[in-house]
Amino acid sequence: MEKRLHQLLCILVSVLCIASFQMSTAHADSWYWLGSDAKYGKFFDPVSVVVTKKTQTKHGEVATEIEAWTKTTYSYAGAAETIGNYEIKSQLPNPGLLAYSMAQVRINPQNRTLQYVRENFYDANGKVIWSKAEGRVKEINSQEFDEAFYMAIVDEVFRHGEVARSTAKDRWITLWENTGSGITTQVTADTTTMRLKGENLIVWEWEQSTNASGGVVEIKFVKKSVNLPNGAERVVSGKYWSPKTGWTVLNDDMDGAYRAIQEKSPEYKGLVRLRAFAKGYSTWVNRYSLD
Repeated sequence: MEKRLHQLLCILVSVLCIASFQMSTAHADSWYWLGSDAKYGKFFDPVSVVVTKKTQTKHGEVATEIEAWTKTTYSYAGAAETIGNYEIKSQLPNPGLLAYSMAQVRINPQNRTLQYVRENFYDANGKVIWSKAEGRVKEINSQEFDEAFYMAIVDEVFRHGEVARSTAKDRWITLWENTGSGITTQVTADTTTMRLKGENLIVWEWEQSTNASGGVVEIKFVKKSVNLPNGAERVVSGKYWSPKTGWTVLNDDMDGAYRAIQEKSPEYKGLVRLRAFAKGYSTWVNRYSLD
């Protein structure tokens, strides 16, 4: 009898989970178009945006977790790329069958992360052909496919112009440039990623070096934590590119330790620029702050 009750309970839980998924997606019919290219169309449902966690700060309640629904449509090329990225060619050998997907995403604005809580992939007739739950947590920057989703959803809650800043002429600001031995190095900072955590400014930087002919010899795409008052910085994570190696993980030779930025170095000009931006755009860099 006990075994039978356990089986009935399991069935009931499964039915409730399915019903919950159907109810969650059923309302998602107010799709707002975010953009399209030759491979993908991106949409989100503003009605589905909900703050699931928040915390009390000295300047009021601040959202720390947001959930919403997104939709992606696929061309043949986009479907093939997606199937390859998910490594599911054995399950979906024909990219032509994949028409669109819907996903519930979870966002943490303080860490600028997004996670696919659950995804359903559909054919043109609306039949689910593959599903996935609990995807990895990823940090959103200019190189991530999900950037448009993140910005639109966060704007629904914070209303600080996340989308507008992503298309602003000064989204990328030059920190410093230096030429020596026939190599010119330029470093720009992505202002959309800038946020203060205490005295530290978190920012993604793009460092590109070119030779006298204009050919790119190396690229560093790096997340940094810059202590503005003390004039020190450390590499949090990043990637490195060269014609020989392609993209590889960037190894920090300081093992995550802060290093002082010397006043006579090219990097010091960048520090001055970051200090000026943080002061002039104080509301922006503190938009998610819990301090």
